[in-house]
Amino acid sequence: MNELQLEFGNLDTLITDFFLQDDLRQLAIDIGAVLDCPLLILDDTFHVTAHHMPTHFSDLLFQNAVQCGQITYEASAIISQSPALRSGVPDYIRLEDSAYLRRFAPLNSAGVCLGYLICVDINENLPEISQKTWNIIEMILAKQMFIQASRQNKMFETAEDILINLLDGGFSSEAYFQLQSANTYLSDFHPSAFALINLTAYHSRYLGKRHLKEELRTRFPLSHAFIYKDDIFLFLQKDQKLDLFSSLAEEFHLKIIISDSIHRLFDLPSLYSTARNALALMLDERYHESCISTVSQMRTALMLKSTAAHKELISPSLYRIFAYDQEKKTQYCETLYWYLVSCHSLKKTCDALYTHRNTILYRIRKMQEDFGLPLDDPSAHLELLAGISSLLFNIKGPGFFMQP
Repeated sequence: MNELQLEFGNLDTLITDFFLQDDLRQLAIDIGAVLDCPLLILDDTFHVTAHHMPTHFSDLLFQNAVQCGQITYEASAIISQSPALRSGVPDYIRLEDSAYLRRFAPLNSAGVCLGYLICVDINENLPEISQKTWNIIEMILAKQMFIQASRQNKMFETAEDILINLLDGGFSSEAYFQLQSANTYLSDFHPSAFALINLTAYHSRYLGKRHLKEELRTRFPLSHAFIYKDDIFLFLQKDQKLDLFSSLAEEFHLKIIISDSIHRLFDLPSLYSTARNALALMLDERYHESCISTVSQMRTALMLKSTAAHKELISPSLYRIFAYDQEKKTQYCETLYWYLVSCHSLKKTCDALYTHRNTILYRIRKMQEDFGLPLDDPSAHLELLAGISSLLFNIKGPGFFMQP
């Protein structure tokens, strides 16, 4: 029997159980037998939904994941940072707290990533397994997870499940959401806001000593933190000191956005959408401001981002000034911006640009005479400010418009 026949022969039990049993846990056992390795099956929130752990196998990181029901934030950060996994292909990664190499593979179905298969290479032979075998295993797991995710009227096991379904837009009414959450802490829960922590640039100075999850539990004990779409989502209580985030962001190289105030939990989906868009702006390579921000501070940048596609609405005169700045390395666009936002205050414009009064006066006169800007017409100021802000957003990035 050749190698291909041997591998497909070993897959017979897996395929039979897939069609007959509808049991992800049994599939994990079957795959563990085929590959002869320990493995974890994760959902898209990095929770362990099934696993296979041989009796002879000992690995503290693996055992803790099984016991806690989810992998560490550090491992989640590695998944978020992997270019291969982000593009939908497997990656071999060695975690800091384990002696074994691991194979991480996304489980995709219908174009959606439903979770991950993590195999521990205890026999140092996983790279030698044929791609056809991997394809069959990953396809079966993805289809099983798709089937389970597609089931209607599922019962939610935890408050976290309810929150994820809420954020996904899964509740048709507030009454249905309240009914589902009646027997959880959510029934009488009134957080003031929430924070999103991005793990893309995550790095710990204390590998092997202190982990992000433990730090969050210590500093924010009532935050009910969980991972949602590769970010950490945690609630904030009234009067909670945001200074606690500063040292956390510095220690672990994090980008953190604080949401607008929460008045009803049912408003979370819209608040989350705005906060996630603001966090995306903070990940812009042109953003060099604070690693902690609030949605209110990013509001101007968010509005400019949402209108960035409508460049045809910008006055041709502003485009000429923009082109002149690019060619001559001047600051007419910034001068116009600060002159308009400061209500024509020469002093504030000079202070913002660290430029002499006479230089600012010369630029204003040139913009009026050479570029035809109607700076003496109050009705034109809004259009000019919106247009010049849009042009500056493209070259300066969102940080230029951060509110204090």
